[in-house]
Amino acid sequence: MEYLIVCPLVFLAGFIDAIAGGGGLISLPAYLLAGLPPHMAIGTNKLSSAVGTTVATVQYARKGFMLWRLVLPSCLLSLLGSWVGSNLTLLVPENVFMIVMLIALPLIAIYVFTHKTLSRDEEPEMNGRTWVVVLASAFGIGMYDGFYGPGTGTFLMLLLTGMAHLTIRQAAGITKVINLSSNIMALCVFLLNGTVLLPLGLTAAVFSVAGNYLGARFFIRK
Repeated sequence: MEYLIVCPLVFLAGFIDAIAGGGGLISLPAYLLAGLPPHMAIGTNKLSSAVGTTVATVQYARKGFMLWRLVLPSCLLSLLGSWVGSNLTLLVPENVFMIVMLIALPLIAIYVFTHKTLSRDEEPEMNGRTWVVVLASAFGIGMYDGFYGPGTGTFLMLLLTGMAHLTIRQAAGITKVINLSSNIMALCVFLLNGTVLLPLGLTAAVFSVAGNYLGARFFIRK
């Protein structure tokens, strides 16, 4: 029953996440609905998300969506932020964390699904503001992703197009780098602390790969 609940929803989450973020608003509740405790749900979600996001990141890189001079510093700051966030998560008692999720999930969902106006197509002028916004976003959203996660991709897309003035495609590329880095670091922390259900996470990862692959292709075409 766990697999029947999680796998189709993780596929849908991967498809949506590859396009404009917000997939965690589907995948994390799926693990909770399957009966996993909060910390185990977050840790297992990071496994399937990290594998799926890798596929989308590679596709965006092959299509030239990466601003490579921003990739390495963004990656490093996202790793650092996620390490801080994921370790903070483990300090919160599970009953408290469940209450936080029940309050936060619907609020984040409302914000994400009412703030998806992305319309920048012109080439940006790279300046100090661009660097500050991108690097601050990498650390701050990386920490949020390590601590909790849902809505990470959409928050990054909104920040990188609206404040850093990147094009949609460039924002998508950097978003995937930041998101992948934070997922990998959080996954390492959760694995070391035994809060990842490997059989379910690896099976769901296959569905996440399929969803991310199709979502990235849809984004590139459309």
